[in-house]
Amino acid sequence: MSESRLGPRMLRDVGAYLFARLALAAALTAVIIGVGHLVGLREFPVVVAVLFALVLALPLGIWVFAPLRRRATASIAEFDERRRQDKQDLQARLRGEDS
Repeated sequence: MSESRLGPRMLRDVGAYLFARLALAAALTAVIIGVGHLVGLREFPVVVAVLFALVLALPLGIWVFAPLRRRATASIAEFDERRRQDKQDLQARLRGEDS
């Protein structure tokens, strides 16, 4: 893959994973507040619902979004490997070695 495509691809993959995790937390917050209203708690604290949702979303998101996580991790590793290779090439050129 070309050098110019690695950065945007990594950002897209990591962004998709981040958005999915945030959407899961928001959906769980809405469900918790909705269940609170169904059982008669009209003034259910939103902060408590958000905290419960985050506690539930952390392990659930790792399991549910495993393919997105693997793709984001692979993109980061590929980008990092390209950076490492470019750094080694630059250091070799600075030492006067032919690549």
